[in-house]
Amino acid sequence: MWRPKIIFKRLAMLYLDDLKIGDRFISETYAITDENIIAFAEHYDPQPFHLSDTAAKESFFGGLAASGWQVGSITMRLIAHSFPVASGIIGGGVDLRWLTPTRPGDILHVETEILEVIPSKSKPDRGVVKIHAKTINQHGETRQTFDSSLLVFRASAGIKGGIFAPS
Repeated sequence: MWRPKIIFKRLAMLYLDDLKIGDRFISETYAITDENIIAFAEHYDPQPFHLSDTAAKESFFGGLAASGWQVGSITMRLIAHSFPVASGIIGGGVDLRWLTPTRPGDILHVETEILEVIPSKSKPDRGVVKIHAKTINQHGETRQTFDSSLLVFRASAGIKGGIFAPS
């Protein structure tokens, strides 16, 4: 399978003490095509409504629709590139909801908001950050929501990994 060449650059790193309730992070965009829907489905979710527009027209979806797992994967990529947590995105559970089908022609972006910042009482070098992320198309339609609790370290923890994004 063909993959684009991606050159990575290090983003500025954010630590627990940098994050505040209400902070928002908006990603770049990602275009959905018939080809990338079908390619993902062939490998990971081979159901007729993800593999063929003809078959999909006879389904609940009424036309080709991206796998929810594909949308979840794209969402993760967009969050990782727009929310540069120093320790990486380390989730402690996820509530993922697909609200409407993602279609060819959708141009998705993710808006992530900080809901809570909870320093650990027992481990002072870290805490939990609760986020709410919406995957939205170019028409303002929310295709997916993603709520998670993330492990985030303080700068004093010495975490140097960082987040890398395409340059």
